[in-house]
Amino acid sequence: MKVSILCSDVSGNAAGRADLLAKLLEPLGEVEVIGPRSEPGVWKPVAAGPVRYTGVRFRRMPAFLATMRDLARRADGDLIYASKTKLGSAGIGYLKRIAGKRPLILDIDDWEVGFFIRSGFWSTVGRAVNLGNPNGLPWTWLCERLTGLAGGVTVASRFLQQRFGGTLIPHVRDTDVWKPGAADAAEGRRRLGLSGKRIVMFLGTPRDYKGLDDLASAVASLGRADLSLAVVGMAPGSAAASGIRERGAAATFLPWVPFDDIPTLLSAADVVAVPQRKTSDTVGQVPAKLFDAMALGRPVVSTRVSMIPEILEGCGLLVEPGDVPALAAAIARLLDASAEALALGARARERCVERYSFQSARRDLFPLVERVMAKG
Repeated sequence: MKVSILCSDVSGNAAGRADLLAKLLEPLGEVEVIGPRSEPGVWKPVAAGPVRYTGVRFRRMPAFLATMRDLARRADGDLIYASKTKLGSAGIGYLKRIAGKRPLILDIDDWEVGFFIRSGFWSTVGRAVNLGNPNGLPWTWLCERLTGLAGGVTVASRFLQQRFGGTLIPHVRDTDVWKPGAADAAEGRRRLGLSGKRIVMFLGTPRDYKGLDDLASAVASLGRADLSLAVVGMAPGSAAASGIRERGAAATFLPWVPFDDIPTLLSAADVVAVPQRKTSDTVGQVPAKLFDAMALGRPVVSTRVSMIPEILEGCGLLVEPGDVPALAAAIARLLDASAEALALGARARERCVERYSFQSARRDLFPLVERVMAKG
């Protein structure tokens, strides 16, 4: 069997979820990822991996219609799996389902319309008439309305499951490969230039709703000379990096690294922080980096947003979103109580193996694939 996974942008972080789906489906046969590309190459964290990518240059409407036609021609799998409710993925999947009579599964890992409504009524109205951008609100809204065309749906969080139905497939990790002791923590510290320091690490796309500003303020408030904030996924010379430094936190920055390098860097962290804020962006979102840290047995501090309390119950520390003093206190607690930090990391690893591993995801995903293929 051949599976064609449609990704809304193979040059951006949307490729992260598509890459995960491809790896989960690999035992079933040939798998490829196809989609528009907004940049010349594939997203750097996954570009060197084993998954095969095909990208077609992104264009605005009406030229994007030709892009869609090209992508639909290339997506010749026995099963079409569209990742995200975007025109460049779900839209093409709907075309393949209707015109090509191909079985279709739709994957939803974010409430995409939620990203548009965060900026208020009039801004949303303005975006609602932007028909030239294929990733804009009108086309995204339409793709969300047409989810019933798919033969099956997978979602990444409870919120999304309540909104769209479907089978819950979180951002799982290959816990047979990602495990404590498999990476060299000393090498990670050397790459960060932080040998001899205690490290609080943030890993991921540094958008406002990720709470990185809150984390920088929390680390600065501790006033500890032995402590450094490591931000992986941000260029050192960027304006965002300057903003972090202005908050007084001793910080070091690395731009995007290949996905296979993440265990080495995370192993160097004394605490992994995932300080999500509560916005319309995050109510349906579960940060994939939670599972990176859990698989490696690292102690995690996060916030009570979306599905995070369920995931970290009994195996991580939780604070209210935006509460900088509480975030600082939780970080200090894990830095000063090494036995508790080790115990939480070990329980997080056990939870990840049990609920958020490739094996656990395949138990739910493979029967769905069989049902959708049987329906044709």
